[in-house]
Amino acid sequence: MTNQSSAKALDGGWGWVIVVASFLCQFLAYGSPMSVGVLYPEWLDTFRQGKGMTAWVGSLVSGIGLIASPICSACVINFGARPVTVFSGVMVSGGLMLSAFAPNVQFLIFSYGTVVGMGCGLVYAATVTITCQYFDKRRGLALGIITTGASVGGFICATFQQVLVELYGLEGCLLIMGALTLNIMACGGLMRPLNFPEYFLKQKAALERTTEQKDIHREKPPIKEESINKNTLSSVEKGLTVSDLLMSSDTNDPLSYEKNFLGSSSLVKTIKNNKHTYSKYIATTAEMLQDRVFVALCMAIFLFDIGAFPPVLFMEDVARSSGHSDGTCLVPLVSIVAIMAGVGKLVLGILTDLKFVNSLYLYTFTILGSGIALLITPIANNYAALAVLSGVLGFFSGNWSIFPYVTTKIVGMDRLTHAYGILMFFGGFGIVLGPPVVGWIYDCTESYDLAFFFSGACVLLAGFSLLLAALPCWDKPKKDHPRPDIKYTNNCDKVASVA
Repeated sequence: MTNQSSAKALDGGWGWVIVVASFLCQFLAYGSPMSVGVLYPEWLDTFRQGKGMTAWVGSLVSGIGLIASPICSACVINFGARPVTVFSGVMVSGGLMLSAFAPNVQFLIFSYGTVVGMGCGLVYAATVTITCQYFDKRRGLALGIITTGASVGGFICATFQQVLVELYGLEGCLLIMGALTLNIMACGGLMRPLNFPEYFLKQKAALERTTEQKDIHREKPPIKEESINKNTLSSVEKGLTVSDLLMSSDTNDPLSYEKNFLGSSSLVKTIKNNKHTYSKYIATTAEMLQDRVFVALCMAIFLFDIGAFPPVLFMEDVARSSGHSDGTCLVPLVSIVAIMAGVGKLVLGILTDLKFVNSLYLYTFTILGSGIALLITPIANNYAALAVLSGVLGFFSGNWSIFPYVTTKIVGMDRLTHAYGILMFFGGFGIVLGPPVVGWIYDCTESYDLAFFFSGACVLLAGFSLLLAALPCWDKPKKDHPRPDIKYTNNCDKVASVA
């Protein structure tokens, strides 16, 4: 498409179809992973493994997409949102169906944790990128709508999976969920690209170069047969073989010599360009790591995800282990966490847009609130108390929606992509390590009390360290800088990297 047609397509028209398709993609892809806490007790009963080992399944499906976010972003940039979405639908559906035939937890870690997790990461990167291509002024609204698809999916699929397990068993539940997620491929077909992906442009350029070379060969005058015979006879008299003759002809051919020279020079040029890019990336990273607040934010998101993510996985098992639930409740605790996370994203996002609200302090408040709720969880003596605490934890986990604002406030808009990738790397490792650590604590103590005290301590440590680092008393007196306005951009490469 031309630039004029791209401009006309922004903020309306087919863009709303993209929003609906992206919402459904995140709904279908994240429905089962967001409600994995319903499946966790079933896996414990089926495979009879420790809680720490089984927890790797739920931690990987949520964390591996963040760790591999650079790979997912590169796929979207090079191949486009439509093919990536279709391929991710195959991965998510195939991973769920493979998990139905898992003979042990180790296979489940691969099929559900790795395959489904990577598929979810691809879905997220593709849907966010294509939505940002179609929206400029209403981009915040569009992104808010599609990202709530994961929360709504977790809320509905928690109850739906619980019913499927009761009716068809664990295997039938996973097979049905896998069949439903195939609809991601249909939704991906609606994602009409506004810009050609880099892979298509490279293939087109290579085809044009090949056509030009063929035209040059056709314009080259043919060699007379008499000259060929004379050269052959003279070479035979000199004792040269046919292979030597061919090698000498290739060497004397200016076109082949120029082709080899250009190939080697382009390779050297590529290496030099990458070397400059990598050195610049390392230098920028080192410069950002000298920022006290940014380092504290890296530690905060790592500790926060270690402590705050396990309740999503363990809350149902906590209710069963304490005798507060027999597994037949109409609204599972995981559903409460998921729907309150969606509410938290919307409310916290609105609060962040207010001029008198400091997004960094608001984010710190959500961390401290989550830590207090985790410390109170072991003393909850009934199902209603666990439901309220689940809602509080879900609401504060919606702080993911304001995390880009916090990052922008610390490093600026120009370095948002770079810094966000580093922070997601730390957050992904926190999500991956948190549930297994909590599970191992339960295996050693046979109680969730110490496990949740550990989680609450990690989250409170994250909140207090970020609060102390953000206090203005550490900085020298300087002029106040007004809050930078976030300018809308149509740079899809940056959006894919952030995703």
